[in-house]
Amino acid sequence: MADVLQAVSAALVETVAAAEPAVVRVDARRRLGATGIVWSSDGVIVTAAHVVERDHDITIGLAGGQTAPATLLGRDGAIDLAVLRTEARGLRAPAWAEPADLAVGGLVLALGRTSDRLLATLGIISALDEGWTTPQGGQIDHYLQTDAVMYPGFSGGPLIDAQQRVAGLNSSSLVSGLNLALPAPTVRRAVEALLSGRPVRRGYLGITAQPVPLPDVVRERLGQETGLLLTHVEPRSPAEKSRLIQGDTLVTLNGRPVRSLADLQAVLSGEQVGERVPAKVVRAGAVQDLNITIGERGQAAA
Repeated sequence: MADVLQAVSAALVETVAAAEPAVVRVDARRRLGATGIVWSSDGVIVTAAHVVERDHDITIGLAGGQTAPATLLGRDGAIDLAVLRTEARGLRAPAWAEPADLAVGGLVLALGRTSDRLLATLGIISALDEGWTTPQGGQIDHYLQTDAVMYPGFSGGPLIDAQQRVAGLNSSSLVSGLNLALPAPTVRRAVEALLSGRPVRRGYLGITAQPVPLPDVVRERLGQETGLLLTHVEPRSPAEKSRLIQGDTLVTLNGRPVRSLADLQAVLSGEQVGERVPAKVVRAGAVQDLNITIGERGQAAA
């Protein structure tokens, strides 16, 4: 048994040592520093958006103790990702694991660099599932949850698998009370968009809604049990301009059932912005057909 424990311990130490050059400190807020990951050797850094509280006077702390200034290239708050660029060169970017390479129960290490020292915690992948939508409307390719403890400042750092690859970018802000990580496809897509200067577009309607059971007749007709009751419609919003009113129950949008807020967010992709799409609502007990033009999310709720 002692030999087994020694072997596991040595492997963990080796894994941390291999990942350390790619883990940087991000000083972009007044309190405790946070963590970032080297994305490319020419100075691109990825981190969590919520730890970047200022757009200037950002500093990166490197593995050897050196510091370098950095600039904010862009952020996607809906998936809690920010992209920085530092003048430091010769950085070492890690390999990333694809979601298909991961499995529930696999050992992972969460790494953080909130000061000059590297910190690590051990855990497992506790949940792995298909794509999901964040409460802010961001599209995540795979749901990746870990039970590794995320100490303050670990957000933006890597989740490392047993093959010394980055399984995901850690965030304690995506869903309250859960330690989630952004998988490689999500990070890659967002980084490419932000580096190219393309805006990250999100559709919105300008409504507040909650799931409600549908009347039996509507349930049988549509083959779904719930819809979204509109409890508020913002003035001059795309919803109001499309003749949605408070009290409507939205049941389909662009041909897809809308049974929950997650269903709605899944339809409101950036590709739909500006499009006029068909919808069905229950109004005064009857199903009505409408055409809704999807607007572009700024600070408004979906």
